[in-house]
Amino acid sequence: MKLNYKVIHTEKQTKARLGKIIFTDKDGTTQTYETPMFMPVGTQATVKTLSPEQVKATHPGIILANTYHLWLRPTPEVIKEAGGLHEFMNWHGPILTDSGGYQVFSLAKNKKKDITEEGVHFKSEIDGRPLFLTPEKSIQIQNMLDSDIAMSFDECPPATADYAYLKNSIERTLRWAERGKKVHNNPQQNLFGIVQGGPYEDLRKFSAIKTVEMDFDGYAIGGVANDDESKDDMYKAVEFSTPYLPNDKVRYLMGVGEPVDLLESVIRGVDIFDCVSPTRLARHGNALVTGVRSTSQGPKENRLNLKNARFKHDFTPIGTTCDCYTCQNYTRAYLHHLMRCGEAFGATLLSIHNIRFLIHFCEQMREAIREDRLLEFRDEFLKN
Repeated sequence: MKLNYKVIHTEKQTKARLGKIIFTDKDGTTQTYETPMFMPVGTQATVKTLSPEQVKATHPGIILANTYHLWLRPTPEVIKEAGGLHEFMNWHGPILTDSGGYQVFSLAKNKKKDITEEGVHFKSEIDGRPLFLTPEKSIQIQNMLDSDIAMSFDECPPATADYAYLKNSIERTLRWAERGKKVHNNPQQNLFGIVQGGPYEDLRKFSAIKTVEMDFDGYAIGGVANDDESKDDMYKAVEFSTPYLPNDKVRYLMGVGEPVDLLESVIRGVDIFDCVSPTRLARHGNALVTGVRSTSQGPKENRLNLKNARFKHDFTPIGTTCDCYTCQNYTRAYLHHLMRCGEAFGATLLSIHNIRFLIHFCEQMREAIREDRLLEFRDEFLKN
């Protein structure tokens, strides 16, 4: 489905945008979703532990799948034979596919040797066989998957990369973006470019301007979802990128899912986000709750570890005001029991809650933008 983005309202105190993404199918039917938006991740054509119906009940817009994993299993040829990714996974809302770059670069052991101008050499994490992924191959796979949004293949440098490395890296990413765009051959699919450059203002500006010159359907800010990166550097990367991105195109911050980071990035002009954290936290017994917790790296998401013995006799829901299926039907004591027994249903219920929590958080931000009170919303959120 082809997309069109419209700004409904820009918040008076910040750069935050209330917007809508309109997807139009080839038969003329449309699907419209408001932004800011959190996108659940279904890496292997499934949001872990959830059925499509359970995901739908959390009121998402776009969901994600991963090119690298689907390339290896079941292969793009199998998915194309099934009628494309929507038919294969029984999801009839919009789907975005990651280019596979993040996974590939984490598997490339010798960065100087394995990352070449042509592409990236690495070994399969499944069977160890040597693989080679190029910008053209990434786009061709995504064309076959038939997602609604495909991502350019970019180099994902580590947070520790120095200025000289990042400069060379973004120049290569720009060349790769151009190569990928030339072979993109799915008229119903939108192709997004990716801005890189670490925490350096001049590199972010250069990368953004040159990427925009290629006229993509939307733009992503990459290189921020790194465990070694400070929140200050993340916010700088966003702040240094958004001023050079078009007002009429979607802005996507890749791999970010902590509520405080969503909020700070929306203030700086970002529209959509994705992260595996809500389902990963759920599988380890953690439930997202309102507020933040203080850490040495700054404020982070607030959560309850329901494996903790203090929840054994707690017969209240995770959140008394949460409208998710889990909070409407189950108690902390029951979730504690499931997680202590290793029951998969516990991970399912916590995944439902965590995904709905982040989607509802975006709904709250949208309302605050609409009413020009996003900074007040942030202050209240950080107080808790």
